[in-house]
Amino acid sequence: MRWRGNGCLLLAAFIWGTTFVAQSVGMEKLGPFTYGAARFLLGMLALFALWLLSGGLGRWETSMRSFGVGAAAGCIMFVASSFQQYGMLYTTAGKASFLTCLYLILVPLAGVFLRQHIRAEHWTGAALAVTGLYLLCVKDGLSLGFGDFLEICCAFFWTAHILFIDRFVAKVETIAMSLAQVVVVFLLNLATAATFETAKAADIAAAWFSIFYAGVLSTGVAFTLQIVGQREADPAPAAVIMSLESLFGALAGWLVLGEILSSREIAGCVLMGAGMLVSQAGGFVRKEWKKRR
Repeated sequence: MRWRGNGCLLLAAFIWGTTFVAQSVGMEKLGPFTYGAARFLLGMLALFALWLLSGGLGRWETSMRSFGVGAAAGCIMFVASSFQQYGMLYTTAGKASFLTCLYLILVPLAGVFLRQHIRAEHWTGAALAVTGLYLLCVKDGLSLGFGDFLEICCAFFWTAHILFIDRFVAKVETIAMSLAQVVVVFLLNLATAATFETAKAADIAAAWFSIFYAGVLSTGVAFTLQIVGQREADPAPAAVIMSLESLFGALAGWLVLGEILSSREIAGCVLMGAGMLVSQAGGFVRKEWKKRR
């Protein structure tokens, strides 16, 4: 059954990667928070339907506990997604996808502060990723693009989000928690958009496909695929497969938006991708080696 799990994860990575293009296109006439509110509204409805289909009403008391954890996670998710969405006003979809996926390096390195043992592959992956980050983002005079800086901040908050989820996921219902966090992200985006942005109904209607893609496919469908995939796939290969999100994002930016990377930026993407793979695949390789000895 592993091939089916890996296939689900690969499709989820494809949807998440190509969502960067949808986000970029959707903000041509919409502010980042207006777009975020519309996107997470659809995601909220999709997850609500999924929660109902999974029998959520029959587990109301358990769901209420999960809602509390999800609401706290939603606050972190709002900050992370806001950095990501706003940063894409100033950088490309391809670069944003690679920079966001830095959480694959930052999560294991966060173990330093949690007093966990950090393995050699994590340090190696971090070194490769930092070198790639320099080539991808740092310009002449050691300046960092504003959009790239925001996407790096986004990666740090996604790291915090992942660590928070990891702390509570075994004690809550996954779908109920995810529903609550998306509700919070929607409400915070809506409040921010109402305060700082002006949106026209015609502009929202014109961006319907990108909103649908990011809201329903990325939040609802890809989330479900991730659940199914992680139940049937081994953890280490699953992480490697999901890291392909960055590759799909760069390819989609090139094919759909015509984004062109310089040879220096391509080298940076390659090194960052190598760092992600080394960091995530090291444990899998070591496990397989022990099995054969």
